[in-house]
Amino acid sequence: MHDPGRGAPLALVHFRDPYKYRTRKELFIAPEGMYTGQFVYCGKKANLQIGNVLPVGTMPEGTIICNLEEKTGDRGRLARASGNYATVIAHNPDTKKTRVKLPSGAKKVIPSNNRAMVGIVAGGGRIDKPILKAGRAYHKYKAKRNCWPKVRGVAMNPVEHPHGGGNHQHIGKASTVKRGTSAGRKVGLIAARRTGRIRGGKTDIKKDD
Repeated sequence: MHDPGRGAPLALVHFRDPYKYRTRKELFIAPEGMYTGQFVYCGKKANLQIGNVLPVGTMPEGTIICNLEEKTGDRGRLARASGNYATVIAHNPDTKKTRVKLPSGAKKVIPSNNRAMVGIVAGGGRIDKPILKAGRAYHKYKAKRNCWPKVRGVAMNPVEHPHGGGNHQHIGKASTVKRGTSAGRKVGLIAARRTGRIRGGKTDIKKDD
């Protein structure tokens, strides 16, 4: 199922209600390899196969997961974008915590009861294809949010932007502003620690024994 507001496709899953003779419909973020008619199982006793949802504490180390809960019961907050996944690194049975590696490369410790879906989010490689035309960008962001096209401040008039005006396009003042600047003036590099190119690097000096 396509969702215009996100890159990943969705899966409509029918669950049997445990208390009444009826089915409940739930929308899942679809992982790669999920197909129409597939049986999806949720819980501690579910098998470790793509599309199933189970606590991260029951998964072996190295398992590829997605739609991971940050707090127990929040229905999934991490690794939800198309092509993203997290990896189970280690378990600590004493503290009932699990260490996972997020798509950003950061490592995070979460409760072992947090649930996650097995697999990689579908729709990977979506941004590899170039947009090429302004018309495609127009239709893409029309379905998402009003953030395109983005006009530069130096191309505006001085009444429209702090960087506007002048006989040629230039900011005319330092582009860094402090954190407590008033709302209309707070544009550019906000509370920047440093600006400019990063020159040089740390050189490792080997000491001779």
